[in-house]
Amino acid sequence: MNKNACYHELTLTFQRLSRFSHLSAIASWDMFAMMPSGGSAARGEALAELGLLQHQILTDKKIGERLLAASQEDLTDDERANLREMSRAHKQAALLPESLVEAKALAGSRCEHAWRTQRKNNDWQGFAPNLKEVVRLSREEARLRAEARGGSRYDALLDIFEPGMTSKRLDTLFADLKSWLPELLATVVDKQASQRVATPQGPFPTESQRQVGLEAMKMLGFDFDGGRLDVSAHPFCGGVPEDVRITTRYDENDLLSALFGVIHETGHARYEQNLPRHWPGQPIALARSTAIHESQSLFFEMQLGRSPAFLQRILPTLRQHFGDQPAFSEENFIAWSQRVAPGYIRVDADEVSYPAHVILRYDIERALIDGDIDVDDIPALWDEKMQHWLGLSTAGNYRNGCMQDIHWTDGGFGYFPSYTLGAMYAAQLFQAARKALPTLDSALANGDFSPLFGWLQQNIWQHGSRYSTSELIINATGEDLNSQHFRQHLTSRYL
Repeated sequence: MNKNACYHELTLTFQRLSRFSHLSAIASWDMFAMMPSGGSAARGEALAELGLLQHQILTDKKIGERLLAASQEDLTDDERANLREMSRAHKQAALLPESLVEAKALAGSRCEHAWRTQRKNNDWQGFAPNLKEVVRLSREEARLRAEARGGSRYDALLDIFEPGMTSKRLDTLFADLKSWLPELLATVVDKQASQRVATPQGPFPTESQRQVGLEAMKMLGFDFDGGRLDVSAHPFCGGVPEDVRITTRYDENDLLSALFGVIHETGHARYEQNLPRHWPGQPIALARSTAIHESQSLFFEMQLGRSPAFLQRILPTLRQHFGDQPAFSEENFIAWSQRVAPGYIRVDADEVSYPAHVILRYDIERALIDGDIDVDDIPALWDEKMQHWLGLSTAGNYRNGCMQDIHWTDGGFGYFPSYTLGAMYAAQLFQAARKALPTLDSALANGDFSPLFGWLQQNIWQHGSRYSTSELIINATGEDLNSQHFRQHLTSRYL
């Protein structure tokens, strides 16, 4: 008999769960990218059924018994890390009754599908009732989780996406941002106002934009044997490490939105494609957290993608597809790609104003889950905070205001802080890579991104969830999260 029999049985169970997750991920991608609208209700029910099956397997009392027994077995450090992640998954699932898991999945599916049309039509009145049901179920989930673990209801949801993070720590990090970001943003906008920058002249045909995006993915090392690019209403990266699906959306009057959307999702994809394969189907092989995931996408989009080194490399492709117009001079194109201009849409935001979009959402969703506000309060609060942070009004403009994101439609409350945490981690990681690789800047200038990707593979990608987030970052950079690296990056690039 296997001396670690209980641990071995657990690995088989989690491998089975992983295969169900694989099917769920691909069915979800198809729902967002390919499925005709008439299939929505049936697909939602099928995915809810699959989620319920996974929940039943994960919460079986035998799992709890085996986790306890396996903790007494003679395990390696990696096996103990895997057992830790198994225990976390089991405990998280066991807090919720099957009825809530199913109801939340169905409500989320209905809300997301209706949102696609309602957002286009600026139909807040049609959207709000669906969102209210999602919020009601999310609050119930938060209540159950908070009663079991202590702390606030919002923190209980935040912990799903970012283990160990609390709103108290977020408040400290965001308070630091609030102390210097508004002044930096105003200074950069004022500085750039005196610079004459030519805007590329469109239209930019969708197929040409697609070809440019594919070329960018190729430059960034995307493995096309293990993934693909498609279109959806909201850009995302899904699928599984062996079959990564990324999407973007195209606007023939806007060149940068789809391009940088693709670059952002390619960062997610490279992380997924390089997660460890020698722990097949095990939770230790999964991405560490959403903030670490967003650190990779923002590393690609902002740290690398908007750097002169990368922009110089993609410029010939743009000229090939859209003509050699004056805006595509090297100096102008770099200046145009690094323009800072507060706007309505988070996914199109420059990296200086981006944190404002995240803090706004964090403030609203925390108050919503903790019961301090209701769904009907969201539009006015959104408008108030947009005016405060970015000087823009969204009164009556729900499409480009509180209806622009997909996250809340399926109850993804607690995710938004990951974006700004990710931006902070990305700046810290890039700084550490530059310190570890003295010739990095010259390599990037020559179009050789392989040393940078090798450093990420060595320090982030290959570890999956072996370490906690803090341990991973300390091992990679020599210190825990330090927001000053983000401030230094923005100051250096824009001032």
